[in-house]
Amino acid sequence: MRTLLLLILALVVQPVFGQTINNENKQAVIQSIEDQSDALTNLSDRIWEYAEIAFKESQSSEALAAYAEEQGFRVTRGVGEIPTAFTAEYGSGKPVIGILGEFDALPGLSQKTVPHKEPMIEGEPGHGCGHNLFGVASLGAAASIKELIESGEFEGTIRFYGTPAEEKFFGKLWMIRAGLFDDVDVVMDWHPGDETEADVQSSLALVDFLVEYYGQAAHASGDPWNGRSASDALELYTDGINMYREHIKPTVRIHYHIQDAGKVVNVVPDYSKIWTRVRDTRREGMQEVWNQVEKIAEGAAMMANVDYKITLISGIHEVLPNRTGGAALQKNLEALGTINYSKEEEDFAKQIQQATNSDTVGIDMQINPLKETAEHPMGGSTDVGDVSFVAPTIRLGVTTAPKGTPWHSWAVVATGGMSIGHKGMVYASKALAMTMVDLFENPELISDVKAEFDERKGDYVYEGMIPPGPPPLDFEQ
Repeated sequence: MRTLLLLILALVVQPVFGQTINNENKQAVIQSIEDQSDALTNLSDRIWEYAEIAFKESQSSEALAAYAEEQGFRVTRGVGEIPTAFTAEYGSGKPVIGILGEFDALPGLSQKTVPHKEPMIEGEPGHGCGHNLFGVASLGAAASIKELIESGEFEGTIRFYGTPAEEKFFGKLWMIRAGLFDDVDVVMDWHPGDETEADVQSSLALVDFLVEYYGQAAHASGDPWNGRSASDALELYTDGINMYREHIKPTVRIHYHIQDAGKVVNVVPDYSKIWTRVRDTRREGMQEVWNQVEKIAEGAAMMANVDYKITLISGIHEVLPNRTGGAALQKNLEALGTINYSKEEEDFAKQIQQATNSDTVGIDMQINPLKETAEHPMGGSTDVGDVSFVAPTIRLGVTTAPKGTPWHSWAVVATGGMSIGHKGMVYASKALAMTMVDLFENPELISDVKAEFDERKGDYVYEGMIPPGPPPLDFEQ
């Protein structure tokens, strides 16, 4: 019966732009994901509706973990001292192939599935980075591989990592510290985007830290000479950062968020707090700027005659690319072909673009060629970078939003909760699963991926940029 089904699939799996997929195991995972597609879509929409922020993703985490258990995985909840982190595993022995799944939302981005800004609940969170699609697609891919291990086609272990708090705090750091990646051979990863490609680029290293100033309160009019203003120190600190910007390299980014600068106008404030973030394309460059910004914090305290404290929140490495794995993934993208969108979806996309002042070009349906790995790529940061320094990591980007859509915005929330996002999610699941088939079938590919990992990492000894102790679960959001 299975042979007959595979023969039928060989006839019907004809990509719109690509080749016929003749590998029986790849046909099997494609069919498995098709069979799961309704369940995956429903699961993604539930997580989209939950829209839970970093370390608070209890419903989202449990929904994914429960689905994994339904599929026959061994689920371990609360790993890495994080209640919403979990692993789901099937099989035993080598190889151990891991796959990452994120599911946290962003504050303040609540949005309906309409092509104009219209919050569901004003001020509430929304999935402005598509993580409602991310974890679900990865888990669907893992489930399709689990079926092949269960049937005896493959030997080894498939492990799904439910990784919370990517948008803030970087939960994977504590999972790494707990040793959860120590035995994995290769890790798969993907991210929603506005184009489809095997991702062989790096990212920006980053560090987050708090600066707090402690002064002396006084009446702002009656006796201001008795006050020592923590707010003055904060202003001096931000002035110093902004003057420093003229003298940093173009690859550097510095952000800050003032969290407390006093409560009332007629009191000299005795306390202030600011969250600061420094990035660069290399952790060495980030470290240099970080050191200088901390000196600026100290200088501001001296000028305002107040005390200060710097607290490390966390920091992440840049991504270590893997072109060997990327090339294998690229072949599967080309075999799958492009995603088809309806006229209604294209119209929706163009309305999104009009509303966000982007070019009204619709959805990018092409599969990008494998690009050269840039020395200094710009863009965002991710704690996948730290994973990539402890295990070889193969990365994928898939279209889930119109071309040019501003990320971390209401527009991504809108498309992530409807068919444009759903199609990208199912496509990503198939591409990830097909590449994992290559890894299970071809030990030499795993060896080659590892060899490139060893070469790129060199003699660098990984150390996570997190303070000792448990993750900051009760940190003020």
